[in-house]
Amino acid sequence: MTKIPKSLHNYITTEMDYWDFSGVVRIIQNGETIFETCRGYASIEFGTKNAMETNFTVASVAKQFTAFAIMILYDKGLLQLDEKANQYLPPSIRIPSEITVHHLLSHTSGLHNNYNFEDDFYVGEDRKPYNKEQFFRNWIIRKPIRKPGIEFEYNNSNYNVLAWIIEQVSGQTYGEFLRENIFSKLGMNHTVFDDGQTIIPNKASNYIRDYGKLVRAPYTNNLYSIGAGALVTNCDDLQKWYECLKNRKIISEHAYEIYLSENRNNYCYGLERHEEDGTIRYAHGGDMPGVSAYIQYYFDEDLCIIVISNTESLDQYRFGNGIAAILHNKQAPVSCRPEEIFLPPEELEKYTGTYLPGKIHIEQKDGKLYLVRVNQNIHIELYCVGKDSFKRRWEEQQTIHKLISEGDGKPSVWGYGLISKQFI
Repeated sequence: MTKIPKSLHNYITTEMDYWDFSGVVRIIQNGETIFETCRGYASIEFGTKNAMETNFTVASVAKQFTAFAIMILYDKGLLQLDEKANQYLPPSIRIPSEITVHHLLSHTSGLHNNYNFEDDFYVGEDRKPYNKEQFFRNWIIRKPIRKPGIEFEYNNSNYNVLAWIIEQVSGQTYGEFLRENIFSKLGMNHTVFDDGQTIIPNKASNYIRDYGKLVRAPYTNNLYSIGAGALVTNCDDLQKWYECLKNRKIISEHAYEIYLSENRNNYCYGLERHEEDGTIRYAHGGDMPGVSAYIQYYFDEDLCIIVISNTESLDQYRFGNGIAAILHNKQAPVSCRPEEIFLPPEELEKYTGTYLPGKIHIEQKDGKLYLVRVNQNIHIELYCVGKDSFKRRWEEQQTIHKLISEGDGKPSVWGYGLISKQFI
């Protein structure tokens, strides 16, 4: 392994120790692994530690594979990107006729985004048995739907629909198409679409904290993430994928130019593109309960950075960008927990109650304040860092919860005001 700067080694180990990181990090340059490490447990229940070979759920990192699969179909002349998406969908699924395949790939379709606080989809409806048509009718083809091609909005629904396009055009399931046309060709033998039933050897469990203690992440039906997430992979396979993109394998040069071209909001197709001081970075992250992933590609420098975790303790975006900064002789962004300001129980009590019925509550227990989420199943400890200002105790949080804004005497969380002192 090539010797890396001492500052990079110190940065990685310090951040991992400070935030109790669980997962893997690998840095590849010029075809050689210049740094890798693993921390934590793949299975706390069985005492199985994470290893570099551990398979992890990578959430939205999957989108680049879905987009690439679409480009394979495009390369074969089986679909056109600027054609109406309905042309490639089954008769039971019809979206507004103006939406093209490109709109879906670039997150500019205007389709309804069901991942919001008001809807009951997240850790609610997505726990139920999966029915494609019912999922489409109830959660994707619903208002508000905006005119396509105008605004960028990151939305899993776009990539759900793309997965159904892949199935309709290819005549295969989404998982089968990716395995036959991407994974098998690249020797990515540990990468699979997790349908929730297939046994995946060496797969890490996902953990979050409830009342400060690690617990299993809430169950959701992975099929609702088809095309947008639910991919399981490991460092070795992601390295092979990076080599595919760098060396432009499988699809044509013309298809790669489209795939990697920037659209609105720095988004290409399943990847973000950023340029700073002449350096181009392609990247994408993944987030879901108990999952945090961030993959970065610097093709001109033949550099790939992989960060995957089966907890949410550390901000993988800041951490991954910190690694990249040091490798480019820049200052790495660091983070730390602000000093705690202790408040008596009677002071904490003014923040407690219901902010959004069944969705957002704050409770006090044993002199500590907890943000209650996921149908009152998860209790996230908050601690005071300033006047009416709180941060999460165990997970790195870039923004502070300002529970009472200046000049407003009413507590609020994420724009939702306190409506009852009782849990409703």
